[in-house]
Amino acid sequence: MTQPPDPPVSRTLVLTFVAMAAFAANSLLCRAALGEGLVDAATFTTVRVASGAAMLGLILSLRGRVTALGKADWRNTAMLFTYMACFSFAYLSLGAGTGALILFGAVQMTMFGAALAKGEPFSPLSWAGLGMAGLGLAYLVFPGVTAPDPLGAVLMAVAGAAWGGYSLLGRRAAEPLSSTANAFLFCVPPVLLVSLAFRSESSGSVAGIALAIASGAIASGCGYVVWYAALRGLSAARAATVQLSVPAIAGFGGVALLGEAPTLRLVLASAAILGGVAIVLSRRSAAPRGKRAARASEKA
Repeated sequence: MTQPPDPPVSRTLVLTFVAMAAFAANSLLCRAALGEGLVDAATFTTVRVASGAAMLGLILSLRGRVTALGKADWRNTAMLFTYMACFSFAYLSLGAGTGALILFGAVQMTMFGAALAKGEPFSPLSWAGLGMAGLGLAYLVFPGVTAPDPLGAVLMAVAGAAWGGYSLLGRRAAEPLSSTANAFLFCVPPVLLVSLAFRSESSGSVAGIALAIASGAIASGCGYVVWYAALRGLSAARAATVQLSVPAIAGFGGVALLGEAPTLRLVLASAAILGGVAIVLSRRSAAPRGKRAARASEKA
């Protein structure tokens, strides 16, 4: 059976850029809605999840695969719920760029930790990069005048760990689109319970609900579909690397669109975290090439 041809490089680049913009848009849309008090965090989460489930269900229906809905994986659902809920409540006090940096820093640290737990070898340079990223994250949240809110930082770190776990589980999914659609669908009941628990703080405006729908249906629902299409032309290492652009995009977007002021702490922490993670990823992508070269020399 022949392998399908690789997609054109230009197509992969465009899809990747659109997907990263969608991921960053989630941070901007959430912060815009919650920072201005246009909607409460629980309602934002519920509307985001419900509209994402509706969009993904519609996409499956248009592809003639509506029967794929209704197959629950409770591990995926639990991870997605934890990410969604903590993400929204964290943005009550965090800026868009700071939140995205903590989020994706925690995502990468979680995935690296999983690699270590499986016995994946790390070179000294990889350990140095991992340490650099960890110190950058610690510096970002260390108490001080410009430090982010502690509770917000913890919630976002938990959200990042949950998204990292969700991503690791998703790597084994035979059909990522239907798996994501089902995770969103079965995530609706628990987020409704969260809204019920926080009903005394419930508030919302047309603008706030619209931002939540845009986050769920477009930035999350459509964004994930575009990302799956982009992954066909990306190696695992490159797919991980390009996600490092999200905090930068969100940071610039927060400054340009939300009037957030960048701080020296954020700039320095960004350089340490993104630089450290990039070092680890470069070593991880270099290791398989070394192994292939060694096997080729043995055969020769």
